[in-house]
Formats: sequence, structure tokens, C-alpha cells
Amino acid sequence: MPEGVQRRVRRSRLLFTAPLSALVLLCAVLLWEVLRANVSDGARSGFPWRVELLGPEALGSLLAVAAGAVLARAQYARTVRPYLGLRGAWTDGALTGGGSAWRVGVLNGGHVAVVESWDYCLVPAGRPRRECGWTGAAELGVALASAGLVVGEDFQVVSFGAGFPLVRSDGYETVLIGTFSQRFTREVDALLVRVRVADVVGDAHERVMDCLAGVRHGTSVPRD
Repeated sequence: MPEGVQRRVRRSRLLFTAPLSALVLLCAVLLWEVLRANVSDGARSGFPWRVELLGPEALGSLLAVAAGAVLARAQYARTVRPYLGLRGAWTDGALTGGGSAWRVGVLNGGHVAVVESWDYCLVPAGRPRRECGWTGAAELGVALASAGLVVGEDFQVVSFGAGFPLVRSDGYETVLIGTFSQRFTREVDALLVRVRVADVVGDAHERVMDCLAGVRHGTSVPRD
């Protein structure tokens, strides 16, 4: 998935597939009835043309209901979809090592969503992004410790489990993802986070974001 682009990766089978399938089926019935209406009376008395699936009035009513349900569901899904983003800033005293640290959090500008999965991808300085692999928060901590970075002093990462609710952000209020020291930002080119959430209609949305995006171009200058 491209970085920074939020996409719908799954639709609800009950609330999307079922109404759409009903609409497709009714359209097929309509096509059959149109074909029947255009054959001769003699041919219509033989099989299979004598088979009438639905009368015109019933078919029209069902088509209107099915089409309305599909359109209403599509509109409602757009209304309640989440909009995920990151917000970061240099903050003093956020880590035990002292000095300024990059503190970043996730915000949801849309409707409430529930976390399905939360993965990280570590890109050390000088490494191409295509070589990184997705891991959980625990594995990320092990990899950072192996690189000589100290938890609490150089970084602090929050673990998000399945079922964690991301409510609508009020005034750009964020949920903390992690805090990273100046040393961390020198030794790590990117820390990608892949967030997948489910909305209230059962659709799943996914976005890949870089926790260090903007860290080297911040408006505030970090102090050692």
C-alpha cells in the first residue's frame, strides 16, 4: 500500500455484499423479462420463454428498494468513515535522556473506529524502505534495543491491541504513538506504522504513515 494514502481494504459482507447481490439478481430478472417481452407470442408459449419470474409491478418495486438500499448504504459509509492522520512536535522532557524529543500521535478526523491491526516497519539510516518488514510493537522494541537504542531514553512506543477504539479527535487531539530522541531521528530514517481499523458499518480501512515525517523540518528547533 502506498504511504500516506488511506484505502478501504474490506467491505462488510452483510451490509454491502447482500444488498448489492440482490440488486444484481433483480437486474438479471429485469433483463430476462425484457427478452421475454420481445419474442413472438408463439415462442413465448414454449420453454423457457413461458417462465415468468416476476410481474412488472413487483419487479419495479423490488428494484427501487434494492437500488435505494445500495445508494443509502454507500452514502452512510462515506459519512461514518474514519480519517486517520499523524501529528508530531518537538517536546521538552518527554524522555529520561533529557533534551527535546519528537512526540507523535495518531488522530481520527472522522467517525469512531476500532483497531484491527497495528504494525511497524523500521527503516535504519541508509537502508532502502523496500527492505523493511512489518512487526509488532514488541518485535520493534527488540530490534531497536539490538541497534543500541535504549527504551525510555531514546524511544518510547505505545502498543495498540485489536479492539482499541479510535474516537473522533476533538481539536486535533491525538492518541500518543511514541516519543523519539534526537539520537533516534539521526539513526533511523523512517518508522512506518500500518494501521487497519473497522468502522461502524463493518468496512476496514488501512493507512501507512511515517512517524518521523516532518521531524527534520519541524518549526521548533530541538535543543540538546
